[in-house]
Amino acid sequence: MATRTQVKQATFLANLQYVLGQNIRQYGMFIALFVIMIIFSITTNGIFISSRNLSNLINQTGYIAVLAVGMTLVIVIRHIDLSVGFLAGFLGAVAAIALRFWELPTIVVVPMVLVMGALAGLLTALPVAELKIPSFVASLAGWLIYRGALQLVTAGTGTIIIEDETFNAIGNGFIPDVPFSLIPGYHTLTLLLGVVAIVAYVLSEIRTRNKKLAYNFEVLPLDMFVLKLVFISTLIGLLAWIMAGYNGLSWTMVIVLLVVAIYHFVTTQTVLGRHIYAVGGNPEAAELSGISVKRITYIVFASMGMLAALSGVLFASRLRSATTTAGTLFELDAIAAAYIGGVSAAGGVGNVIGSIIGALVYVSLTSGMNLMGIDIAYQYIVRGLVLVAAVIFDVTTRRRGRSA
Repeated sequence: MATRTQVKQATFLANLQYVLGQNIRQYGMFIALFVIMIIFSITTNGIFISSRNLSNLINQTGYIAVLAVGMTLVIVIRHIDLSVGFLAGFLGAVAAIALRFWELPTIVVVPMVLVMGALAGLLTALPVAELKIPSFVASLAGWLIYRGALQLVTAGTGTIIIEDETFNAIGNGFIPDVPFSLIPGYHTLTLLLGVVAIVAYVLSEIRTRNKKLAYNFEVLPLDMFVLKLVFISTLIGLLAWIMAGYNGLSWTMVIVLLVVAIYHFVTTQTVLGRHIYAVGGNPEAAELSGISVKRITYIVFASMGMLAALSGVLFASRLRSATTTAGTLFELDAIAAAYIGGVSAAGGVGNVIGSIIGALVYVSLTSGMNLMGIDIAYQYIVRGLVLVAAVIFDVTTRRRGRSA
């Protein structure tokens, strides 16, 4: 006869298997990131997981992460934007010119460049929304135009050095610490923000669960819900602890977190977000239900252009310069990060949290292989195989979902 403990263990394992099976698309990327970090931590004798390397890794991820957020929404509505790489490079060069030659302050330059990015996104959307030209073709034209524009504005010097310390701090600086120290050698404010983030996350999840229960919606079993809270809270705490061991949170990470928070709220809690996913799921049905597909197309591409501008700012700030080659392959990195993060090539599926995890997976592969001294040729092959695996995983899970 089974004991009560054995029954509880069987129930727990059954619940775990069921939750993972039903949410494999959502949790698969987290598992992949966890496995990658363990492998590289072992193969690099702990260097990969060090505070300094993780801080550099997050800063390197920043410009790809913000692009991946925008690209996720573009792919969700069944389009693609190939222009964003050189658009980011071009607008980063515009920012450098404005700072160095026009002598404008950072507080003016950054909003100006973001507005220019949004306008560029609208221009890309114009032939797509009005003339039904495939976004691949329209954005490829933008890719060529912005590549030429970047070469034109950097033709005289090749590299434009940025000397503005405020601007350079965006990509290289860290948030200040509080005057007192809780643990010697650790960034106190980062630790406090980590605690606040954990508390906010737990309260938010509990509130969401209670709302679903009030309306008799399906929720996770209690043991799985508690396991999820513990797992995510532990990850947040470990990240805060590791970051606090170096210089604390970077301004790049703060910007990325703000972008993720804003876009996560918009896509999950607003009418606009619901309309975006409705258009991605079935554009014809969305149009018949009163949703303006043209309007959504303009909004998503304008958002993509603005995030491309932010990516250009982060990249130029990190390098402290604008170069002729800035933006090369950025669009492909963003597309890869979005697909690895769970966005569906068929549209209608994907979220900004997944795109950030996808960007981390993608950049972690590069960083880990660099630390191991693996040749760049093999790095491209590995990243390509990972991308193929992500797309196959997407197709397989969608077919399984239809047959279930």
